[in-house]
Amino acid sequence: MLAEVRESDAPPETAAIYAKLREAYGLPLVNLIWRHFAALEGVLPWAWDSVRPALPLLDAARERVRAALPVPGLPMGAEAAELATLYNRGNLSNLILLTALLRGKQGEATTPGAPPPAMLPTPLPLPRIEALPEEVARAVRALGALHGHEGGVIPTLYLHLANWPAVLKPLHASLSPMMATGRIATLRDAALAAASIEADRLRPYLAAPPAPPPEALATARETLRLFTSRVIPEMVPIGLMLAH
Repeated sequence: MLAEVRESDAPPETAAIYAKLREAYGLPLVNLIWRHFAALEGVLPWAWDSVRPALPLLDAARERVRAALPVPGLPMGAEAAELATLYNRGNLSNLILLTALLRGKQGEATTPGAPPPAMLPTPLPLPRIEALPEEVARAVRALGALHGHEGGVIPTLYLHLANWPAVLKPLHASLSPMMATGRIATLRDAALAAASIEADRLRPYLAAPPAPPPEALATARETLRLFTSRVIPEMVPIGLMLAH
């Protein structure tokens, strides 16, 4: 599992940034990549300060990426669809913003003011994998293993779906052939292409705050490369299918 600082464990300075992220995204949760940044010295405030000016442009960018990804439905129940809707907003936002962050600021532009989006409903708490029954934990790990990510990263959506354990095995059965035949890879590449365009549009709006310590920044950039090339763009179409 990736090093992270959970929302319930966050010290005051981290919790304050988490609160700003939730408000800016209109999400009642903080995604894994940001929780991982909090585990690296100086990275969370640097990343937040870098992308904050571009946030008012995110709604339109997110919708353009979504429109570029026509996906089939993957009916797994109302609870899974509602949870996927939350993660879709976070994953689409993060794919665009963090691709821009990884590429770095380029140009100068002033962001027009805009109110944050309405807050989505609060889901059931995120389980801890070590607290799950062994059969449920195995099912969560099996879903993560479909992706073959370096370091065994388990997308948080799968862990969150453990609140409805009956969904996990049918979801694995549905996704496994789509992985094997390259369907998810094709949708991932489409998500990457669409998000790349939007990320470059946002780069002039990024800020350039002082960088964190070199070792922490190197680790953050390595994780960013994995998340923006594989982890997030694979979960974008999966989340859209679940919510469709």
